[in-house]
Amino acid sequence: MKKLFLIIGAPGSGKTTDAEMIAARNSESIVHYSTGDLLRAEVASGSERGQLIDSFISRGMIVPIEIAIETITSAIKAAPSDVILFDGYPRSFEQMSELDKFLQHDHSIELLSIIEVVVSEEVARDRVLGRSRGADDKEEVFNNRMSVYTEPLAVIQAFYEEKNLLQKINGERTIEAIVDEMEAFIKTKI
Repeated sequence: MKKLFLIIGAPGSGKTTDAEMIAARNSESIVHYSTGDLLRAEVASGSERGQLIDSFISRGMIVPIEIAIETITSAIKAAPSDVILFDGYPRSFEQMSELDKFLQHDHSIELLSIIEVVVSEEVARDRVLGRSRGADDKEEVFNNRMSVYTEPLAVIQAFYEEKNLLQKINGERTIEAIVDEMEAFIKTKI
């Protein structure tokens, strides 16, 4: 059975970096996937689906749920290890609901926790706009990405708190402190 940890956080929270470091430290037993990376790989492939995905990503919008769920669950099932850190999902009530429905019917994947890397909007803005990676990091796109993240957040938090699956981690510390805490938490669950 695959053991799944979802990692959420605002743009610039460091969730991807944190998960990558944990997977690198535990390369024999933990693999990391990013929703964004999987979707960008599809865009880079030049496929019809990739072009469709790009039409959403380039505007800072959420990719349609069917495409996201199919991409995510396929990656999890094909993962080379049984512990999967998946960052950037869910980003909406619909994504959360669809994943929950999927997990209720597919017992080959068990959701062990959703980890929220918590940072203030000010810290997120400074980190993202300070990166200067191109169109994705323009202020308007950042504002859109931030509202896309914060709008459904309370509902997502409440849903996973009720299932006793939500773990919050302070993302405004050193990377080492954040990664050490997250890794220790994950190891208590597996």
